[in-house]
Amino acid sequence: MNNGLKIFTGTGSMALARRICASLGTKAGVVKISRFPDGETIIKLEDDVRGRDCFCVQSTCPPVNENLMELLIFLDCLRRASARRITAVIPYFGYARQDRKAEGRTPITAKLVANLIVEAGADRVLAMDLHAEQIQGFFDVPVDHLSAAPVFMRHFQEMGLKNVAVASPDVGNVKQANLYADYLGAELVVVDKRRVSGEQTVAGTIIGNVKGRTVLMFDDMITTAGTVAEAIKLLRQHGAAGIYVAATHPVFAGPAIERLSSADITQLCVSDTIELSEEAHVRMPNLVVLSVAELLGEAIRRIHRHESVSALFDMFNGRKTYRQHGDS
Repeated sequence: MNNGLKIFTGTGSMALARRICASLGTKAGVVKISRFPDGETIIKLEDDVRGRDCFCVQSTCPPVNENLMELLIFLDCLRRASARRITAVIPYFGYARQDRKAEGRTPITAKLVANLIVEAGADRVLAMDLHAEQIQGFFDVPVDHLSAAPVFMRHFQEMGLKNVAVASPDVGNVKQANLYADYLGAELVVVDKRRVSGEQTVAGTIIGNVKGRTVLMFDDMITTAGTVAEAIKLLRQHGAAGIYVAATHPVFAGPAIERLSSADITQLCVSDTIELSEEAHVRMPNLVVLSVAELLGEAIRRIHRHESVSALFDMFNGRKTYRQHGDS
């Protein structure tokens, strides 16, 4: 299995990369990452990669620009060291929300970043829960787009929750929430929100019935937690008995930890695409971190062996399927 395979990690995903390697029964490649006195990044591979199938694991999470630049340098380093194929494994893709021109005289930065990654040397991209599915088309190389849905669904199934309703935190997330609701055989409810500013949202009303029910709310990321906090407040006002929130990417920027620690959440589940601070664990005893390392590891194994990656989305003994569009 490991013949010709090399997995490297940048400083943005070291813990997750170790778990991925453990799931594959291999060790991460040896690399030296350092900084010049002026802050410039330098990367030196300590392992020979000539003719090897190389995977570079790096989330472009905060500090976003630093981690992104490190990924670009890493890809260029692998290309110049004559790697046979280079796959950028990006568990969390920063700049994903800048995927369109929302108003005049603004950039489409997600496309710019995709161009940079390809130009730096990526032959393929493996990502998880991109903020918008169309971002896959921004890359001029094959993209395997994974979802953390199987990991979250397994967790909630094992809990044996009863009288469940699945909530979409906003209208834009209805499609994904409906997939969870369909799998669970639960009713779908929608939180109708209005955005006041980039940091503040105000939830307006609930479409559906949550009184006395256990509510599961799914989102792709939590940044400042304004949407989640307002949605929880509204769900409680409408009589929700318990509220479980799941989000793939715990960005937790600005006032997020403060808002989440004071919110009336029964349980907050996130994945390990972004490594959390000690403060987050201390202030949120109801926080549960679920690892996507095995999922990413299996995708890496299949890519290395030229096998189908879309088969990964057959959830739980084939009962249901959850596939993102465009997977190979």
